[in-house]
Amino acid sequence: MSPLDSPPSATATPTVSTIELGDVRIDRVMEYSDTTPMTTDVFFPGSTPEEWQRHREMLAPHHWEPETGLTRAATQSWVLRSEGRIILIDTGAGNGKYRPLQPIWSYLNTDYLAHLAAAGVRPEDVDIVVNTHLHDDHVGWNTRLEGRDWVPTFPNATYLMPRRDFEYWKPENLHNTVFGRGNQNVYEDSIDPVVEAGLVRTWDESYTIDSHLRLELAPGHTPGASIIHLESGGDRAIFAGDLLHGAIQVHEPHINSCFEEDEDAARASRARMFAHAADHHALVLPAHLPGHGAFEMRRRGSGFELTDWAPFSLT
Repeated sequence: MSPLDSPPSATATPTVSTIELGDVRIDRVMEYSDTTPMTTDVFFPGSTPEEWQRHREMLAPHHWEPETGLTRAATQSWVLRSEGRIILIDTGAGNGKYRPLQPIWSYLNTDYLAHLAAAGVRPEDVDIVVNTHLHDDHVGWNTRLEGRDWVPTFPNATYLMPRRDFEYWKPENLHNTVFGRGNQNVYEDSIDPVVEAGLVRTWDESYTIDSHLRLELAPGHTPGASIIHLESGGDRAIFAGDLLHGAIQVHEPHINSCFEEDEDAARASRARMFAHAADHHALVLPAHLPGHGAFEMRRRGSGFELTDWAPFSLT
């Protein structure tokens, strides 16, 4: 995600929506949803004003403000109940963490854990945490501050982290990355404490969570960026992480955000995911889409189009 000017409100009303796909229940748990100070040309530098106007009806007002040119974004977690376990996909930015180049995420004090509780989940209930990649706004609630120490927020969970990101984002490597100091302090406050607690399991290429859920590498945004495939009872979904940051990318998949480590690989991974979603009628659930938060799509000519929004309540 991106640096913003001011933090989200700590008293926002919890937004929890639930759907069921086959035997899997999905809860949407919001950390943040608001307008960003980033205009379309900053957040999506390869986009043109004509492209945004072309899709104005779909994008405004929940994804883009035409009057100001500002984009809208969210950070959210997906809570899955599958085969008797609770699985948390991505943990947002977290509270009380210092992010020198990401002021929006610095020293937050949001009600995320209350929002999680509204979905019927206590931290000790979580069995698996999936970090789709290791950017600061996907690992923040891995830990919480207890006194002066960062401790695992989900003490009974196995934290699944992509091995390629686990190596790539180590502090000594940040100067070689596109995001660079945007990920400063992440290991110290959000990765190392769960490693030291013995809760981390790294994986590569693919990882089977259970008979309904499978992790798959989808590199580009980061080297270890990943998606989660859900297949249950004839229903399908893809938890897309940061393979897309805005709804415009469905119709204009060549557009990247400004945070891709490898732009060509990001486009290739997004194209593969879109093809799979369109051909298998899979619901796509990205990490940062506000509004209804998830969608279905289909092929149109040589490209794709968004066909339906998920029945989640608007944010």
